[in-house]
Amino acid sequence: MREEEEAIGYLDRVLEDEEDEEPCTPTTPGLGSGFLATEKGERDSGRGLEMRKLVLSDFLASEEIYINQLEALLLPMKPLKATATTSQPVLTTQQIETIFYKIQDLYEIHKEFYDSLCPKVQNWDSSVILGHLFQKLASQLGVYKAFVDNYKTALETAEKCSQSNNQFQKISEELKVKGPRDSKESHTSITMEALLYKPIDRVTRSTLVLHDLLKHTPSDHPDYLLLQDALRISQNFLSSINEDIDPRRTAVTTPKGETRQLVKDGFLVEMAEGSRKLRHVFLFTDVLLCAKLKKTAVGKQQQYECKWYVPLAELVFPSLEELDPCPHVHAMPDHDLEDMKIKISSMKSEVQKEKANKGQSRAMERLKKKMFDNEFWLLLNSPSIPFRIHNRNGKSYLFLLSSDYERSEWREAIQKLQKKDLQTFVLSSVELQVLTGSCFKLRTVHNLPVTSNKDDDEPPGMYGFLHVIVHSAKGFKQSANLYCTLEVDSFGYFVSKAKTRVFRDTTEPQWNEEFEIELEGSQSLRILCYEKCYDKTKLNKDDNEIVDRIVGKGQVQLDPQTVQTKNWHMDVIEMNGIKVEFSMKFTSRDMSLKRTPSKKQTGVFGVKISVVTKRERSKVPYIVRQCVEEVEKRGIDEVGIYRISGVATDIQALKAAFDSNNKDTLVMLSDMDINAIAGTLKLYFRELPEPLLTDRLYPTFMEGIALSDPSAKENCMMHLLRSLPDPNLITFLFLLEHLKRVAEKEPVNKMSLHNLATVFGPTLLRPSEVESKGHLSLASDIWSHDVMAQVQVLLYYLQHPPITFAELKRNTLYFSTDV
Repeated sequence: MREEEEAIGYLDRVLEDEEDEEPCTPTTPGLGSGFLATEKGERDSGRGLEMRKLVLSDFLASEEIYINQLEALLLPMKPLKATATTSQPVLTTQQIETIFYKIQDLYEIHKEFYDSLCPKVQNWDSSVILGHLFQKLASQLGVYKAFVDNYKTALETAEKCSQSNNQFQKISEELKVKGPRDSKESHTSITMEALLYKPIDRVTRSTLVLHDLLKHTPSDHPDYLLLQDALRISQNFLSSINEDIDPRRTAVTTPKGETRQLVKDGFLVEMAEGSRKLRHVFLFTDVLLCAKLKKTAVGKQQQYECKWYVPLAELVFPSLEELDPCPHVHAMPDHDLEDMKIKISSMKSEVQKEKANKGQSRAMERLKKKMFDNEFWLLLNSPSIPFRIHNRNGKSYLFLLSSDYERSEWREAIQKLQKKDLQTFVLSSVELQVLTGSCFKLRTVHNLPVTSNKDDDEPPGMYGFLHVIVHSAKGFKQSANLYCTLEVDSFGYFVSKAKTRVFRDTTEPQWNEEFEIELEGSQSLRILCYEKCYDKTKLNKDDNEIVDRIVGKGQVQLDPQTVQTKNWHMDVIEMNGIKVEFSMKFTSRDMSLKRTPSKKQTGVFGVKISVVTKRERSKVPYIVRQCVEEVEKRGIDEVGIYRISGVATDIQALKAAFDSNNKDTLVMLSDMDINAIAGTLKLYFRELPEPLLTDRLYPTFMEGIALSDPSAKENCMMHLLRSLPDPNLITFLFLLEHLKRVAEKEPVNKMSLHNLATVFGPTLLRPSEVESKGHLSLASDIWSHDVMAQVQVLLYYLQHPPITFAELKRNTLYFSTDV
C-alpha cells in the first residue's frame, strides 16, 4: 500500500501543482527554450497561449505514460481470461472481472483523448481549440466513479488471489510498463497494486492541468468556458470521491499482529455527565474510539486519552421503538449564539486592523486567544442534532451534531464497515495504549475548524447572499414523496438554510424553487435529498420529529470565480445514483442591500413610503398590512418565521402582484407558502429607496444607541422616533407591535426579540448607497460595528414598553440635539 500511503488528500492537491511520479519531458517538437524571453511589448494573452502550449506538452507526455500503464494492466487480462474456462484456471472469471473492472474502458477513453490532443499540440498555433476534448474527458468521469466504487474490492481480491495462487502472485508483482517513445528505458517494472492506483491519481493530475490551463487561457478565448466547465465537473467529482478512497488511511498493527485502518475521524460534541465535551472520534475498520487530547507540558508531543471504545461488531443503531427517551439536552438560546457570532466577527475585524497597523505581537496574541475561546464556545454550544451510539452489551453514548449530513456520514461509514465479517473483542490495556497512541499520527483532522487555526493565506470564504434554484432530480427507482434541504458552512460548522416543498409520489421531482441564502464566510454548499415520512407513529424520541429518510447527499465547493457573476451557473450533484440539478449565483452584501429607487412610481417596491401611503390614502402601506395579517393568521407558530428563506420565485410573483395592484393578490396570499410572504415583507423594506428610519437620522440613531446613561438614551431614542415623517413612524410602530407578537410565541416558533432584531435591524436602518459611503465595511466584516448597532437599535425599541403614535406626539421631551 506504499503508493496510497504516500498520496495526500485529493482536494488539497488540486491547489498545489505536484508532479507525477514519472518525469514528464515535453515531447513537442519545435518548442525552443528561449521562447519565454519575449519582447517587453508582448501581450499577456500571447504569453498565456505559450504557457498553455508548455502545460499541454507536459501533460501529453504524462498521458502517454498513463496509457502505457493501463496497457500493462490489460496485458495479463487476456491470457488469464483464456485459462478461466480451462480445467486449471489461475483465476475465476468473476475474480478477473473484479480486479480489471473498467480498465479496458479507461484505456479506450484516454487513447481517443490522446490521439485527438496530440496533433493539436504538435501542430501548435494560437488559434488551436481543444477545450471540447477536456470537456468530453470530464463528461466520462462516470467510468472513474465505477472504478473507484470497485477499487477497494479489486485490491482485496488481488491480494487474496496472490496469497492463494503462486502463478498470479508472480504476475502481479512484476508487470512491464512500456517507456515513452523518446525514453532510453524500453520497460519499467511495477506491481499490479501500484498500477491499480494510477487511475485514481490520474483524475487529480487532469484536474491540476485544467486548473493551470484555465489560468493561462484568456477569458475571451473560445476554450475558456469549456475548460471552466470541465474543471467544475472534475472538482465536484474529486470532492465526491475524496472520502471514499482517501489514501491517508494508514494501517496500525496491534501487539497480536492484527491490522486495522483509520477510516474516518473528526471533532464531535459528546453529552457526558450532563455537560458538553469536545471529543476527537476515530473510526477504525473494526472499532469506534472516542478520545480527548491530554494537556501536555510545553515542548512535549500531544497525546490522546481514550474515553471509551466500542467494537463495531457490538455497535448498534436500534429502531425507534427500542430507543429510550433521550436525556434532556440544554439547548443554547439562538440569541446567545448570534451574540457570540457578532463578538467573533468584531474580533476578526480588530485582528485585521492590528495586522494592517503591524501591531505588537503580544496584543495580537491576546486578541487571537480571546477569539479562539469564543469560537470554541460556539463550536461546543451550537450543535443540537442528536446522534446515538449503542453498545449491544452495555452503555449508550450521545453526540450532538450541527448537520444531518454529518450524522448521515458517520452512520453510513459505520454501517459500511459492519457489512464485513467482524468479530467482537476486548482490548488489553497495552493494546488500547498502542491504538490510542497511534491516533495522533494517523488523524486526518488536525485542527478545530476555527478562524484562529487558519493560515493567513487561506481563503476567508464568501460573505453575502447565494441565490440557489433547485431544479429537479433524476435516478429514483420508485415513486416517493421527495424534498431537498440546503446547508452551508458558517463559523466552522454547517447550518441548514432552506428546504424545498415536498414533491409527492414521483420518480422525477421538478421543484424549480429559488432560495436566497446568507453566507457568513462559507466555502461549501451541501444538498440533501429526503423521502418524506407521513407516518406519525415514527417519531424520533431524540428530537421529537418524524424521521425522514435521507436518500442522497452531496457537496460542492463555493468557488468565488465561478459563482460571483451576474449570470446563473448551472450544476449537478450526483448522490448514490441520484442526480440533483441546481443553479446558483452570488450577490455581495453591499450589492444585496443597495437601495435602488424604482423607475416606475406606479408600484410599491422601490417607491418612497410617503408616495405609496398618499396614493393609497392609508397610514400603513397595503403590502405591509396584508403580509403582517397573513403571518399572524397562519405563520406565527412557524419555526424560524422571518429567518427561513421563502421560495424566491414565489416572492417575485407576490412582488409583481403588489406592484401591479393585482386584484387576485389576496387569493395569492392565502395560497402562498408563509415563508414566501414573510420574505416579501422583508424585501419591501429592503428595497425602499431609503431605509424606513431614514438616511437623515441614521448617524444620530448610531450615536443614541451608544449612550450609557439610560435616561439620556430614552430621551434621545424617543426624540428620534418623533423626528420621523408620519408615514415612516406609523409603519414602524405597526411593524414593531407585530414583531413583539411573533416573539411572544418564541417557545413554538423559536424566534426571540433578538432573532427578529438581527433579521430586521439592518433592513430598516441600513443607509442607502449615497449616505452609506462612510459606513461601508469589508465584505468579510459582516457583523461590523454598524451592523451590530443597527441590530441594537431595533432591539431597544422591541424591548421597550408599548409606544403609541399619539403619545409620542403629545409628549414634549427636553432634548436639545438638533437632528
